[in-house]
Amino acid sequence: MKFALLPFLLVTATLLAATLLTATIASGQSAAPGGVTSEWDIRKLLDSLDLEAQHLKPIIDQVKPDTWAAKGASSTYIAQWKSAEAELKYLLSSSEALARQPEKLTSALDTYFRMQAMESTVSSVVEGVRKYQNPALANLMQSALGENSANRDRLRQYVQDLAAQKEQELQVADREAQRCRDTLVKQPSAKKAVQK
Repeated sequence: MKFALLPFLLVTATLLAATLLTATIASGQSAAPGGVTSEWDIRKLLDSLDLEAQHLKPIIDQVKPDTWAAKGASSTYIAQWKSAEAELKYLLSSSEALARQPEKLTSALDTYFRMQAMESTVSSVVEGVRKYQNPALANLMQSALGENSANRDRLRQYVQDLAAQKEQELQVADREAQRCRDTLVKQPSAKKAVQK
């Protein structure tokens, strides 16, 4: 009997911790002073990130790496440019997923990593634009990337805070499960109670 109750208690403790987190996030408050950013602030951050990324799209669309070969450019710039376009789309879609579920750590990580990948790829293309197309356009691309650096830093901090919060929740659930397990172990078994 006591071992049948153990999984129930573990699930109950985990659900309690998750319910407290969801209620905290739904109320729009940080989970703790100095804790995870509120859902409202994360939505504003994601809106800003999306806006900056959408400003970058028409600039990337002006890049014409297929014409650079005549100037001695490597054909790898074409692949990098296509990759930059794809990374921008991936960033926008992962950002939308995070906006739907801001408490989901995997979505936050995906958005952050997509942002880093997009910035890295666009930075590679910038050098080609500067050398083979138009230095002013390269400067514009670099500037657009720079405008989003504050958003990247805030997103990185959110990911770190969210991961720390999830770690704390697991520790609380584990302690509660251990407490429940100890309580069950200390209870007299049904056979011993009947024999007395």
